[in-house]
Amino acid sequence: MKYDYDLFVIGAGSGGVRAARMSSGFGARVAIAEERYLGGTCVNVGCVPKKLFVYGSHFSEDFDDARSYGWDVSANGVDWETLRDNKTTEILRLNGVYRNLLEGAGVEIYADRASFLDEHTLQLGQRRITADKVLVATGSWPHIPKFEGSHLAISSNEMFYLPQLPERIVIVGGGYIAVEFAGIMSGLGVETTLIYRGSLFLRGFDLGIREFVREELEQKGINFIFDETVEKIEEAGKTRMLTLGSGRTLQVDSVMYATGRRPLTQTLGLENTDVSLNEKGAIEIDDSFRTTSQNIFALGDVVDRVQLTPVAIAEGMAFSYTTFGSQTRDVDYSSIPTCVFCQPNIGTVGPTEEEARARYSDLQVFETSFRPMKHTLTGRNEKSYMKLLVDGASDRVVAAHMVGPDAGEIIQGIAVAITAKASKSDFDRTIAIHPTSAEEFVTMRERAR
Repeated sequence: MKYDYDLFVIGAGSGGVRAARMSSGFGARVAIAEERYLGGTCVNVGCVPKKLFVYGSHFSEDFDDARSYGWDVSANGVDWETLRDNKTTEILRLNGVYRNLLEGAGVEIYADRASFLDEHTLQLGQRRITADKVLVATGSWPHIPKFEGSHLAISSNEMFYLPQLPERIVIVGGGYIAVEFAGIMSGLGVETTLIYRGSLFLRGFDLGIREFVREELEQKGINFIFDETVEKIEEAGKTRMLTLGSGRTLQVDSVMYATGRRPLTQTLGLENTDVSLNEKGAIEIDDSFRTTSQNIFALGDVVDRVQLTPVAIAEGMAFSYTTFGSQTRDVDYSSIPTCVFCQPNIGTVGPTEEEARARYSDLQVFETSFRPMKHTLTGRNEKSYMKLLVDGASDRVVAAHMVGPDAGEIIQGIAVAITAKASKSDFDRTIAIHPTSAEEFVTMRERAR
């Protein structure tokens, strides 16, 4: 045989693992290299441990609410070490699951860093491996900009393994990772401040959602400092002193930066190939995930199209079907549902209202805001918000946005309807499940604007 493998995958995250397993299932000889941990960012320092922390941090409200329902509850605060270590135990279990999935599919696993020597040859430790096709799925890594004292800040990676819970924390950034960790820390009893250089966080999300979430999170005691930057961080004993662009100073116990993630391409030896990177350092690909080198492909965060685990999985499936399964498949990026696990959650699918206004000449907006039934007894002032966007010309529902408990669970079902191009009349004639928050999506009759 000319090559050791038909396909060699670099990176055992969600996209790489799916591509490796499926390609092997189609009869290809497949191997995969992973130098860190099986499962990639999502399983180890992303979606999974973050969601477990969200669950853990929400018990502070759950205990308060339980009293209104007649429960005699007393809580003496969180044992951070128990939460952290139980999370780690679950992650180790999932690492084993991923290993079993790969081995069960006949994929050979290399626990090494892989780098290109040429288009078909890879260096793995002391070994050289050849492959007909190579798939790069190395993902992305948190980026902390360089400034005075930046080495004193930590990223989301380290947040999952903090030796102890800080009393005060500053989180710098305005994306979903920053907002989610602000909710986690605040729920665990940490005095939390979020600093963002823009005027409002979650840029790219629907403006109504962003404004609503800001009000909800402020009510929960999270401090926000917008239109501000951090100029330097200094050590002050065991604490950190931040100097902001305005000259204001803050003293806290920990500083987390969530200011973006960059594609992981630096150690791949791409200079020994014809693979091209764009201005952001992401690998350039065509619609078939092929790079500017004919036998090298890439997908997931390393191409920086949509940095979401289910998207990487869909791309891995499309690659495998097209390359080894004799079926041309592509990925529909037009209506990707997603969720932000702040508290309350955000769930969204389809364009924002601002984007939809530019696309549709007759945009109809339906929205509602209300206090969930649960809080009629607790007295908590937390509210939920829902919005449907409808193309008036076709009556098609083109987007749905929500803030509220279990928003992701609800929006997943709505996403099926929107992908199937359901009309507003389809929503209207759907019988509601009462009493639920989800029923609002089929009972909104009056246009807001």
